[in-house]
Amino acid sequence: MSAHCMLTGARPGFGNRVSHSHRRTSRRFDPNIQTKRYWLPSEGRHVRLRLGTKAIRTVDAIGVEAAVARIRARGVRI
Repeated sequence: MSAHCMLTGARPGFGNRVSHSHRRTSRRFDPNIQTKRYWLPSEGRHVRLRLGTKAIRTVDAIGVEAAVARIRARGVRI
């Protein structure tokens, strides 16, 4: 599975490593993806979400129900 956030859709960015001699090689900037388990009261079960750290703070602010609704609106199956 590629490193992407279920809520924000953050995906890896690509760029170059630049050495001291200024030689460039490809590199990848991965988002800080964490797996987090939340209790979903409306369904009476836990859900396991792969979220970036910014998205974890968003879930804390808006609540897990609203966050799951946004994830499902993006077409992601939970």
